[in-house]
Amino acid sequence: MSELSLTLVRLGFLALLWFFVVFVLVTLRRDLRGPREPNAPISPAPPKVRPAPKTRAGRTSKKASPNTLVVTEGSLVGTVIPLAGNAITMGRAPDNTVVIDDDYASGHHARLTPASDGNWIIEDLGSTNGTWLDRNRITAPTVLPLGVPMRIGRTSIELRS
Repeated sequence: MSELSLTLVRLGFLALLWFFVVFVLVTLRRDLRGPREPNAPISPAPPKVRPAPKTRAGRTSKKASPNTLVVTEGSLVGTVIPLAGNAITMGRAPDNTVVIDDDYASGHHARLTPASDGNWIIEDLGSTNGTWLDRNRITAPTVLPLGVPMRIGRTSIELRS
């Protein structure tokens, strides 16, 4: 093998090695930044208003009010938290109402507070990875509809009646 071809093989190997190092650094940077967000914050669409179903006597029935919070995914799956009309805090810190053992949850991640009309309002408390309401990141206090999954890290929680 001539000296020129040996030098070209060495330079090719060195270029391949640098390509691999740059690829690893780009991948690590992307993983550390977390999921991509849309350019403009998207707030969830308001729930569709349906007319109340009629009973046999022709009267409208009362709207079902939420009375439980159910963990559907994550380390606390199957946990049912009764709603007593008090604010519920969620996060990793032990002083929260719902302590979430998840690396992607902040110490004080989100708060669920009752509204005067019987609905519940979810509010992100400045968490790093955000609070998601059915694939939309919430940026302001938002009404939590019945049965819509709320995601904190790898934990998914739903409001049920």
